[in-house]
Amino acid sequence: MTRLDRVEHTTGFTGPPLTPRTAVIWSVLAAELARRDGDQLTVLDVGGGTGGFAVPLARAGHRVTVVDASPDALAALTRRAAEAGVADQVRAVQGDGDALGGLVEPAGADLVLCHSVLEVVDDPAPVAAALAAALRPGGAASVLVAGRAAAVLSRAMNGHLDVAAALAAAPAGSAGTRDTLRRRFDSDSAAALLGAAGLTVEEIHGIRVLADLLPATVADGQPAALVELERALAARSPYRELAAQLHLFARRPA
Repeated sequence: MTRLDRVEHTTGFTGPPLTPRTAVIWSVLAAELARRDGDQLTVLDVGGGTGGFAVPLARAGHRVTVVDASPDALAALTRRAAEAGVADQVRAVQGDGDALGGLVEPAGADLVLCHSVLEVVDDPAPVAAALAAALRPGGAASVLVAGRAAAVLSRAMNGHLDVAAALAAAPAGSAGTRDTLRRRFDSDSAAALLGAAGLTVEEIHGIRVLADLLPATVADGQPAALVELERALAARSPYRELAAQLHLFARRPA
């Protein structure tokens, strides 16, 4: 298991400031970059939006293609990359996750990011298969999905017991047509989805274990302490399963 409290001090990778929402993900990615130390990676960021991950990776010397359905987000990505001096290392492709198989070259990526996409596409299975197909043998995927348990608890704590019950009972973890997400996952269902696509899941971490539960005065007043606590709890049961999101790091077998 990755030692999240040590990674960023040993890899030489300088990413953006760590926050409770991103610290665990960046730590896992930093460990992969360290494993491939000295290599310029080809990165595919599906649903990468304005480049929160793409631009730091480009600044670290890697080539990143961002696929996103929003032209406005891609325009912001292009500006952000230019301002960071990495415009020649970031490519923007308009398209949504459901059409991913026809948008990217097969077996061309060393690292694929797919964050907050599988819960909104029409069918996650072909998208997961397209992610696996986009990777070179031995390449890795960083996948972030919405967690079911956190959604149930959140609705219940806010007094929406009927919605909480619907989320808990629904096979896909969605509360119906008014829900903003088509589905939510637990660790087993997310790992099974990636496994069926041919990927081997190496790590699963909870993201935002506490960040969404704490009063703003606590979260804003002790940000460094919250980052450290998030990282300490990310891989531990039962905290991982209660996180707002689950981060799975998987690999295409060599």
